[in-house]
Amino acid sequence: MEGLTVADFDKPALPGQNLFDVQPDPASDPSEATAAGHRIANLLVRGTKEPAAEDQELVDRVLHLADEEGLGVIAELWSRAAADSLAGALWRLYVLRTWVHRQPDRAAHEFALGKAYAPVQEVLAGVVEPPGPQEVVALVDTVVRGIVSENFDVTLDRAAAFAHIVGVGRAQAEDGDAHSGARLVDTARALRRAAELERAGALY
Repeated sequence: MEGLTVADFDKPALPGQNLFDVQPDPASDPSEATAAGHRIANLLVRGTKEPAAEDQELVDRVLHLADEEGLGVIAELWSRAAADSLAGALWRLYVLRTWVHRQPDRAAHEFALGKAYAPVQEVLAGVVEPPGPQEVVALVDTVVRGIVSENFDVTLDRAAAFAHIVGVGRAQAEDGDAHSGARLVDTARALRRAAELERAGALY
């Protein structure tokens, strides 16, 4: 089976009503849902630097919802976001994580093929040798866990490196798809650009 890419997930749909319990009912207005997604993305990554009870309560309820129903419920709010936004970057991280968890063997195979052509990205990605399924899953989980950190740009760079290597590997595979691989490399570029914006203090 061909590996998934951002395009395979790009079918925006409003999440379940449970998520909107933490927001002023935006379910009837997609723009309100998008705004809610941006707010949640900023709170998850930036935290509540100026503590507000309502913001901390929102973070707690969102994280609880992720534990109970899965991160996908929240990620759907990010699917409409621009690639050069914080929410858009989180959407791409979520897609990478979901694909690797669904197809760890395929991810490891494509990474192994791609790393011969992208040695610099391999160093950035930090995958243990040899890149078996469990190592690749561990990498992606480590990247996603880095969302709430002071070095979010490094998280984005590592995810970009991983996506680039896998995209190249997909194009090289005997049963691969060059077009799908190119889309994954585009995802890597978007994540790399997001990392640059983060370092410049311009990722919102």
